[in-house]
Amino acid sequence: MALALVTGATGGIGQELCDILAAHGFDLVLVARNKNRLEEMASQLSTRYSIQAFAFPADLSERDAARNLYQAVTEAGIEVDFLANNAGFGDQGAFLDSRWERQRDMIEVNILALMELAYLFGNDMRKRSHGRILNVSSVAAFSAGPYMPTYFASKAFVLSFSQALGEELKGSGVTVTALCPGTTQTGFWDAAGMDPHNVFSLMQAQNPRSVAELGYRATMAAKPVALHSPATKLANIASRIAPRRLSTWLMGQVLSRRG
Repeated sequence: MALALVTGATGGIGQELCDILAAHGFDLVLVARNKNRLEEMASQLSTRYSIQAFAFPADLSERDAARNLYQAVTEAGIEVDFLANNAGFGDQGAFLDSRWERQRDMIEVNILALMELAYLFGNDMRKRSHGRILNVSSVAAFSAGPYMPTYFASKAFVLSFSQALGEELKGSGVTVTALCPGTTQTGFWDAAGMDPHNVFSLMQAQNPRSVAELGYRATMAAKPVALHSPATKLANIASRIAPRRLSTWLMGQVLSRRG
């Protein structure tokens, strides 16, 4: 039976993705910070779908957390066939007025942990000539984001990195997919200290289940990029034709407003 590892497993897109993977017969490694919630989810999914689900608590903002997670999983004799790098967070506010530690943690989670898990598990997949990697990017990848500059830049990195890695791995049996959701009905905006209606008014908020379903289908079909919703596709097109200065100004007008 195939096994999937999902980071950010206890909420939003990650939680829905775990349910979808379990329904398709995948055993699971669930990764998030909340140990109690992870164990509760693992028990529920195991019972509901007759699969094995393992809870591996980890705070991916901590240095070496990704490597420690990899070592714990491999020492448990677990082989990962499907890696879902879903964990990530944002923060609203002017960069120079923000807490540096918060920005650094964002880079650790959104970029460095994602890269290291892809590197470690990706090498194992390549040796076995089989594996799938799903990296969750965002519609934010298509523009600069004043008042959320680190988050927007991190998601642009995830998209570019995923496309490049996927090209390198062609013919290896390992595929890489970047999922680019638009605004989604999760706890993301609360965690970022932002009023979601400022963004939802421009782009209809999507159900996390539909986003996770697209991510699963696209990954299994080995698509390099999955754009969710017409608005996300439009943003991708606009990023190619609209002057960068204009799109940056418009996004700044939206993101500068707090709830």
